[in-house]
Amino acid sequence: MHSRMLVLRFPKTEVGKPIVCFLATKFSLTFNILKATILPRKEGVMVMELSGTRKDFNKGVQYLKEHGVQVQRVGQEIKRNKTRCTHCGACTAVCPTGALSVERPEMTVAFIQKKCSICGLCVPACPPRAMEIRSTGNAILQ
Repeated sequence: MHSRMLVLRFPKTEVGKPIVCFLATKFSLTFNILKATILPRKEGVMVMELSGTRKDFNKGVQYLKEHGVQVQRVGQEIKRNKTRCTHCGACTAVCPTGALSVERPEMTVAFIQKKCSICGLCVPACPPRAMEIRSTGNAILQ
């Protein structure tokens, strides 16, 4: 299974079309839309997690590009500063994906990077500021 967090930028001519739905029906891809908006000049921006076989993933990305959609990897990631973390668990209460959880009986906070949707809710929720957003670059997929 191949999975990536992507930023899709739709030209205004394509915003009203069900392009993302076709990723599921034509290419057997699953997607989780994390954020979507239509900008003032009618362009669309969507942040999503896209998953499937590598072959289908590449075909799906190609399909998006053929429809004028600019496809980029998400340019940031969430990291936990282990030396700052006090394992208070405040971050686990706001994490929508279960990437942050309390391990029992140790009562320590576990962070599974692969599950993280980069929503950023854990950053302000963390009293010792152990959760940080870091830039990873914003590579356009070829």
